[in-house]
Amino acid sequence: MPTLIIKTNADLPPYPRDDLLKAASGAVAQLLGKPEGYVMVLLEPVADMSFGADTAPCAYLELKSLGLPEARTAELSAALCALVEAQLGVPKARVYIEFASPPRHMFGFDGRTFG
Repeated sequence: MPTLIIKTNADLPPYPRDDLLKAASGAVAQLLGKPEGYVMVLLEPVADMSFGADTAPCAYLELKSLGLPEARTAELSAALCALVEAQLGVPKARVYIEFASPPRHMFGFDGRTFG
């Protein structure tokens, strides 16, 4: 159930979005060692967004996964920032990432929960 939400004010042409979604999905599956068939990626263009009182391209990411390895968040941050920089041109210094590992019974799928 890994879920990556990408919110950004970077310019997003319509067609490369598929490339970004595929790259992000594969990266999350590989980084977390989870089947890609369970990975969800949401891309949310945001018209109004600032970082440090500057409206230059920036991004806010949320990575949620059952059993997210807290000891590896620095590694995950580096990899996700590199992905956003390569795919969107947003410098890693203009990216915030929130990591979350919900309890299994607090995440639903297919009419049930994982707990």
